[in-house]
Amino acid sequence: MKAIRVHEFGGPEVLKLEDVTKPIPGKGEVVVAVKAIGINPVETYLRSGSNPKLPRPYTPGLDAAGKVEAVGEGVTNIKESDHVYTADSISGSYAEFALCKATDVHKIPDNITFEQAASLNIPYATAYRALFQKAKAQPGETVFIHGATGGVGTAAIQWCKIHGIRVIGTGGAEEGRQLAREQGADHVLDHHSPTYLEELTRLTDGRGPDVILEMLSNVNLGKDLSVLAHNGRVVIIGSRGKVEITPRDAMSREATIYGLMLFNATPAELRAIHAAIYAGLKNGGLRPVVGKKFPLSKAAEAHQAVLAPGAYGKIILTP
Repeated sequence: MKAIRVHEFGGPEVLKLEDVTKPIPGKGEVVVAVKAIGINPVETYLRSGSNPKLPRPYTPGLDAAGKVEAVGEGVTNIKESDHVYTADSISGSYAEFALCKATDVHKIPDNITFEQAASLNIPYATAYRALFQKAKAQPGETVFIHGATGGVGTAAIQWCKIHGIRVIGTGGAEEGRQLAREQGADHVLDHHSPTYLEELTRLTDGRGPDVILEMLSNVNLGKDLSVLAHNGRVVIIGSRGKVEITPRDAMSREATIYGLMLFNATPAELRAIHAAIYAGLKNGGLRPVVGKKFPLSKAAEAHQAVLAPGAYGKIILTP
């Protein structure tokens, strides 16, 4: 089978398409015939060497969707030919077939395509964990999504609207801002405008948002703390460097700052997340947005696109 392999850390050019042995499921494992693969920023950081202890060569990727090809001994939650999405992969998801633990494979309802399903795991699980397991967002509150046009941002908008939460988002390009409006955002601001934070304060009648989901905290965290509501919560979802903040902004608001890594979620938290995802898909409240699509051989281009400004939906690879 074909798979992307990384033999050395570096830029996108280290992603090589190679022939590898098709996996065979062991006890408690399944093999998924991959139809679509979701690209996430974390995979670019790992490829660049953010975890020097990562064994090489390796196949990147956690998120994929497809049909169950084979099941190992003791697997009862999934059967052959089921349509599924993956929440992790033993062998890596940038491939024609992916070996997974059965507990990391989840069924999808009939109204969801494979490309949509490949957009689910990290974006929707991260957004749910940020909103409800960390910030404890409540109906009637206002959530500010600082970067609302990518995979996590659009997922967060949809989760908020299901739960009766007001959403104000930002986007750097008009196409992305229109996407955020279409997903249900009540207001969408241009974060390139010098007055967008003043507009945020006006839209919240001077009190600020109750929750901020921050996608680029090394640029924005200091700003977030200056506009947050009293007893507000900031959830750090993304960062690409250091930031300077004014602690008194947090003190005066008695603010809480949460750091979030989906990989730290407990098994019980993950079960709750994936049960909520299935219910949201089934009733139509969740509608994954697919952005650019690349063939597996163009994985390097997909890694460049996922970090480019002007995010729009989820970037997908197809084997």
